[in-house]
Amino acid sequence: MRRTAARAAGGGPVPPPPPPAAAASEEPLGTGPVTAPAPSPAPRRLQTEFPFELPRGYVDDAGTLHREGVMRLATARDELVPLRDVRVQENPAYLSVVLLGRVITRLGTLSLVHDGVVENMFASDLAFLQDFYRQINAEGHTRAAVECPHCAEPFEIDLGGSRLGES
Repeated sequence: MRRTAARAAGGGPVPPPPPPAAAASEEPLGTGPVTAPAPSPAPRRLQTEFPFELPRGYVDDAGTLHREGVMRLATARDELVPLRDVRVQENPAYLSVVLLGRVITRLGTLSLVHDGVVENMFASDLAFLQDFYRQINAEGHTRAAVECPHCAEPFEIDLGGSRLGES
């Protein structure tokens, strides 16, 4: 039978060998240095306001022409509240006038845009705003697919802030 030198010398049990150098420098779980996680990409911001330019422009009582404006995305409330309006109940076509009065946040230098302003716009501007509203709320952008009337080539135009005839 073989005995270890420690036992042969009459000592107690042999102590276990020391841990490897790498293990000795490790800190107990949860007490080590904290490293910052890798930065995550910046969150995408939702565009909620869209600039536009009216084809003709709104002429106020003082004769000032207002063409450039901003329309925000509509909320469910924006679409529900006008349904309680008496004018809309009597004439459903008035819905777009009331709705546009709620979502147009700026028009030229006017201090306030409301359904009375929209009601007095030229028909071509009202049609433009109805289409613009549909573009930004249904599709989420102001681009529209069109086709050249001469060569039938498809292309896209940006309805927001462009003048008529530009592509």
